[in-house]
Amino acid sequence: MASKKPSHLVLALVLDLVLVAAFVVVGHYQHYRSFDPAALVQTAWPFLAALAVAWLLTRVWDRPLAPLATGAGVWAITVLLGMVIRFLGTGASVAEPFLVVATALNFVTLVGWRTIASIAVGGSGKGGRK
Repeated sequence: MASKKPSHLVLALVLDLVLVAAFVVVGHYQHYRSFDPAALVQTAWPFLAALAVAWLLTRVWDRPLAPLATGAGVWAITVLLGMVIRFLGTGASVAEPFLVVATALNFVTLVGWRTIASIAVGGSGKGGRK
């Protein structure tokens, strides 16, 4: 099974972290026109914490490249739990436009890269197993 190579797990970890962090950095810059490290950390930690929970709940290590079985779960948990943690942990509001953009962008990135990678390694693009 191609998608269980240790290098695929490392790739999944790095890409998920970079893509969630990029979502935060780009969004923060669009609103505040700054790269203030403290503010970026305050904005990022709820989503990175949610990403860690998503990895545990979806057992990413079983099928790191699976777009549907893994990617969709990682995406949904990261966005939903990230919004809850953001609201409860920082008191920041969750405006509807932010929810829509966060949901769409994270879907495209967290599921999208897995779809491309799954196809590239010869997977079906569905569950990551042949």
